[in-house]
Amino acid sequence: MQRSEVVALDKRHVWHPYTPMDEYIARTDPLVVVGAEGPYLFDADGTRYLDANGSWWVSTLGHRHPRLVRALTEQAGAFPHTSLAGVTHAPAARLAAELVALAPGADRAGLPEAERLSRVFYSDNGSTAVEVAIKMAAQYWAQNGRPARTRFITLSGAFHGETIGATSVGGVEVFRDVFGPLLFDVVHVPSPAEPAGWERALAQVEATLRAHPDEIAAVILEPLIQGAAGMHVYAPAFLRAVREATRAVDTFLIADEVFTGLGRTGARFACDLADVVPDLLCLAKALSGGLMPFAATLATERVFSGFAGGSERALYYGHSYCGNPLGAAVAREVLAVYRDEDVLGQVARKAPRVKAAFERMAADIPGVTRPRALGLVGAVDLGGGGYLARAGWRVYEAARRRGLYLRPLGDTVYVAPALNIPDAALDELLAGVEASLREVAHAGG
Repeated sequence: MQRSEVVALDKRHVWHPYTPMDEYIARTDPLVVVGAEGPYLFDADGTRYLDANGSWWVSTLGHRHPRLVRALTEQAGAFPHTSLAGVTHAPAARLAAELVALAPGADRAGLPEAERLSRVFYSDNGSTAVEVAIKMAAQYWAQNGRPARTRFITLSGAFHGETIGATSVGGVEVFRDVFGPLLFDVVHVPSPAEPAGWERALAQVEATLRAHPDEIAAVILEPLIQGAAGMHVYAPAFLRAVREATRAVDTFLIADEVFTGLGRTGARFACDLADVVPDLLCLAKALSGGLMPFAATLATERVFSGFAGGSERALYYGHSYCGNPLGAAVAREVLAVYRDEDVLGQVARKAPRVKAAFERMAADIPGVTRPRALGLVGAVDLGGGGYLARAGWRVYEAARRRGLYLRPLGDTVYVAPALNIPDAALDELLAGVEASLREVAHAGG
């Protein structure tokens, strides 16, 4: 099939995510991907692109890692799917044990058993992993003596997914305002990444918990990096202080590590950088290495025990593909690759280069501000227009001409490549971002 035929069919029938479709149909020449390997995507026109965002942050081991492909193929040859209702299988059972062994606090001596992340509930994407956590928290309190605990505290600029519950606890206005009548009430506090400092955000969290201790089911946040808000980075001290604030009123902390989990920040989990063990932990994206839609929500033994008893106390929630054997088998191999290829060590070695490059860009290029980096995330801003701003898209076009797929967040230009990106490819990526920013700055933004 010719490239032009694919584009014609696409523009006639496909509705793209996060895309003004009139503009797309009229003017966009999309990438038509026909192959992918390592950090690269290959267009039908023969162009090779460096995938600067890991295809929306999922391909942390690059595209088509041979060990992941082999694990997927072998499991498909055995059985590709069965429900997890009254059924179990080795991939799901073994993966759960491995996740529990890796979870924040797993190696902390003296941590009470009730506070350990010891139970794993499977779903199929980050939004549903968060939805599971929301329902677990709300139902726990409803049937364990605190039924008025139905509200959640979340951060300004938060992004937790696309389902109605996950949208409710989000804080990016353009993603949630139109759905306002459908969303449940939450308490938004300032982002700890705002210039006023995380102390102001913490003061509002603490004040809300003190004023309404019988209403708050949980505080939910993205540990250390608010991704969709524009790669906003905040201090581990804020996360530690929020954990203590929730303990003071005995309510839950939900850590949404869909983006940050499994190495993105340089630690196994972002919570580890703050030495925090949440009550519920949400995982997806990196968990299946970009091969399968797959997710997990980890819960402490205390949360799990709150559902013990008669059938009316069960968590009546699930998905047809809950615990899908293909996803579980691939996820187990992802964890094995992390061990065997020292992926966290690779991040530690590469992260200083990302940080230095983005600081240099902000120092040397007019109009480029607020450099920030953590692990293999680097970002700068080109203005203050937010997600709907267009400055970043001019950089996107300049980068595409250089063979980079560099999708911005409005006026935020960032990279979040594969964690095992080869050194030469990382150098090419950082140089290409810098050259693209200079081109746009020279042209007047």
